[in-house]
Amino acid sequence: MAPLLETTDLEKTFGALVANDGISLTVDAGEVRGIIGPNGSGKSTFFNTVTGFYTADGGTVTFDGEDITGCSSHEIARKGLARTFQIVSPFENLTVRQNLLAVHSKGVRVSEDKRERADEILEFLDIAHLADDEASEMSGGQQKLLELARLLMLDPKCIMLDEPTAGVNPALQDRILDRLIAMNDRGTTFVIVEHDMDLIRAFADTVTVFDQGRIIAEGTFDEVTAESRVRDAYLGVESDLKEVLG
Repeated sequence: MAPLLETTDLEKTFGALVANDGISLTVDAGEVRGIIGPNGSGKSTFFNTVTGFYTADGGTVTFDGEDITGCSSHEIARKGLARTFQIVSPFENLTVRQNLLAVHSKGVRVSEDKRERADEILEFLDIAHLADDEASEMSGGQQKLLELARLLMLDPKCIMLDEPTAGVNPALQDRILDRLIAMNDRGTTFVIVEHDMDLIRAFADTVTVFDQGRIIAEGTFDEVTAESRVRDAYLGVESDLKEVLG
């Protein structure tokens, strides 16, 4: 079976800086792929290029059997490849429910089916009690759940998560992870960039390690964190990555 998401020799440069240097990566349907690496290793650039926020300077991106290289971010999201951001940006002057309905409205009347779907998603993510509150009244962690809810209105096959628990209190971190696991059990594929090694260990099936714009290791969490070149990339010395980073 062909992978759901595949990049082949993906390149992105900014002047003389090569941010992604021939990234080839495959993600199977139903998989949770973790992407880790030190700051500046090219993780965010990879996310932005795959999802159409940057234009690739070389290589290809294939999703669900279709070449999506060069497609706009909106086109890619509609095809079923969605993403979150480190800093969420809800429509703060709209209610939580209205934020979900705005995904499909485009100035026309929203169908009853979409309204029911929005309520189902809010219930699933445990934020139904906030449905009529303005998004501006939510905590940062609750807004991350709202961002997930908006993406679920698109019925994505794959979600790329950019630091989904950053700045979130421990109780909400646990709730977010619980919902992500439930979504994966229902068939959603995930690619996740995260600095929290405990979350990567608990959630990711396979871990890909970036350094200086290239992939330097791939395997299970225990396999990649045992490699000396991964420890060197993070720390510059032979040390135990798992002990230092969680």
